[in-house]
Amino acid sequence: MMTAPSETKATSKSRAHNWLDQRFKISALVDYMGHKVVPVHGHSIFYYFGGITLFLFIVQVVTGILLLMYYRPGADSAYESVRFIVSEVAFGWLIRALHSWSANLMILFAFLHMFTVYFTHAYRKPRELTWLSGVGLLALALGFGFSGYLLPWNELAFFATRVGTGMAGAIPVIGDELLVIMRGGEEVTGATIGRFFGLHVAILPALFTVLLSVHLIFVQRQGMSEPLEWQHLPASQKKYQKFFPNFLYRDLLVWLIALNVLALLAVVFPDGVGPIHWPLGTKADPFAPPPPVIRPEWYFMFAFQALKLLPPHVLFIEGELFGILLFTIGGLIWALVPFLDRKSQVNQRSRLYYAFGYVVLAFIIIMTFLGYVAE
Repeated sequence: MMTAPSETKATSKSRAHNWLDQRFKISALVDYMGHKVVPVHGHSIFYYFGGITLFLFIVQVVTGILLLMYYRPGADSAYESVRFIVSEVAFGWLIRALHSWSANLMILFAFLHMFTVYFTHAYRKPRELTWLSGVGLLALALGFGFSGYLLPWNELAFFATRVGTGMAGAIPVIGDELLVIMRGGEEVTGATIGRFFGLHVAILPALFTVLLSVHLIFVQRQGMSEPLEWQHLPASQKKYQKFFPNFLYRDLLVWLIALNVLALLAVVFPDGVGPIHWPLGTKADPFAPPPPVIRPEWYFMFAFQALKLLPPHVLFIEGELFGILLFTIGGLIWALVPFLDRKSQVNQRSRLYYAFGYVVLAFIIIMTFLGYVAE
């Protein structure tokens, strides 16, 4: 008696499943995911922001590895290697565009993810450490942006890095040492590229991978946060969907849409567009005069603009140093909100921390806007 092709295929699939299950216990993982549920409500779309951020990070890793095959760090080789990538290597321009666009979008969605978590009070007990690990991931993502900006060794990157590292040098007590560590000397040179290259391709990815793993484990163990309003609803009025396969399939569909948008942006705007741009331009020359307008990346613009607006001295402190201290204190308060917001720990809204969140959001938007229109 002959076996139907469909039966043969099913048997092969079953054998493969059994082979893997005997070695890796995947049935237990599928069973665990099958029991997980995701709340369904008006703000469910926010659940996908974290997944999009993760997807863009994966694109960063893949395109970064491809760029590494041709990139050569150093004052005499960095600019030339990037020019070779975008002009001689097959699809090199596309890989660089995908890497740059995914970097900017990853930071954008990391910000969106953070603010949606904040305003939905999803940081409340028992997710305090999940919030802290997320804030740490955003800080590392900003570190990726700062360290990667210098690597093409073009004019704008050189002078922007000199300004950025100069701000770090203004920190009292440790400023001078920190500046030398960041630059690899007193000035921005080829040694600085070496420092930033190591930071960008080794140290930050290692730290990010570890912290991301911790963050994802926390999310998986604690599940998705339910809205505060649900605590007063009877169980019959709460809606859920299974994480596997329903939510996972939707998440993968969102990733597919994100990939299409990313590819479209990279093809149509390979050097970026508007304030988000990364043209190669001219090679850095430390002896050339700085360009008339030096701007950081858009995600640093709010801090850059705020520091520019401060007077030379505030009381007995230098204006720039005063600003750095304020940003440091503000960042610490933001990171510790789950522990400071006592009402959230008993599932209550806090008007004070709502207002704090809106002030921070408005400050970032207004300062960023002024940074681009004030010149």
